[in-house]
Amino acid sequence: MFDKLDFITEKYAEMSLKVADPDVIANQPEWQKCMKEMGEMEPIVKKYEEYKKAKESLADAKEILEAESDEELRELAKLELGDAEEKIERLEGELKILLLPKDPNDEKNVILEVRAGTGGDEAALFGGDLLRMYMRYAERHRWKTELMDINDTGIGGVKEATVLIKGKGAYSRLKYESGVHRVQRVPETESSGRIHTSAATIAVLPEVDDVEVDLDPNDVRVDVYRASGNGGQCVNTTDSAVRLTHEPTGLVVTCQDEKSQIKNKEKAFKVLKSRLYDLMLQKQQAEISAERKSQIGSGDRSERIRTYNFPQGRCTDHRIGLTLYKLDAIMDGDIDELIDNLITSDQAEKMKAFGA
Repeated sequence: MFDKLDFITEKYAEMSLKVADPDVIANQPEWQKCMKEMGEMEPIVKKYEEYKKAKESLADAKEILEAESDEELRELAKLELGDAEEKIERLEGELKILLLPKDPNDEKNVILEVRAGTGGDEAALFGGDLLRMYMRYAERHRWKTELMDINDTGIGGVKEATVLIKGKGAYSRLKYESGVHRVQRVPETESSGRIHTSAATIAVLPEVDDVEVDLDPNDVRVDVYRASGNGGQCVNTTDSAVRLTHEPTGLVVTCQDEKSQIKNKEKAFKVLKSRLYDLMLQKQQAEISAERKSQIGSGDRSERIRTYNFPQGRCTDHRIGLTLYKLDAIMDGDIDELIDNLITSDQAEKMKAFGA
């Protein structure tokens, strides 16, 4: 581990000199690439500096204990020794986490899709609740949201919806939300007070650049039609909505939130590329082997990951066995505690896999 840390520190020092070179500054693409690399290394370098200072404090405290006979100074040195040992242990753990292989998609924007599952109107209402939850979560993090497509029921329910979430690290946090979300509650239409169970599926896809996906336009059938639902004066009177069908995979994407057919087409292609990229990632993960895949973050959307029980006011994440009794806050977008615990568990699994 320390050989790797020394190598990163040396490389960071070299890059610091490089970005100050006038020739590199003049070449903006190269300069930006260097700055990005430095940005990725900086947290590791700073944490390693902190670790080395803690080691120095430990050595100083040991030296005082060995050389001093003054009891007062020895007591102070013992306290410093204990603090330094605790700090070193904590920093070693943090450095191990920082050295874990990074998900290349972590800093990307997110395309989040909501689909109502089993449960009819109640499932669609729950889909609408989940969509609002994620929109509120994005708002709390000051991320921008853009609703790209929605098929609603007219009574607050959502059969399908696609939203683009733009913000630093959006994918690194939201990727754990992929899967089947189950709800247990008494529907408003239920007169006998019987609890119903229904579900909705969440898909979290990283927004991808053109260079990352090889998409042949000849493989895509483009259909245009009139948009439906609320959308302003012109939206229902022109063929502005776009449907893309990727014939090799059968993937279908629709977009109708813009009045312009061109803009809808651009957005639909963006979603299609992200879905194709997601298929490619899932294929790669399957090839790597099922044993090496962490249950959290595997993106498996066939598995029930969380239950929202309204009568008991609880939310349970089945992957890590975490139950929180703050369902109202969670449905209002306060899901950081859930995500933080998922990240911690995921990091522990990765450290185990890499023998850290």
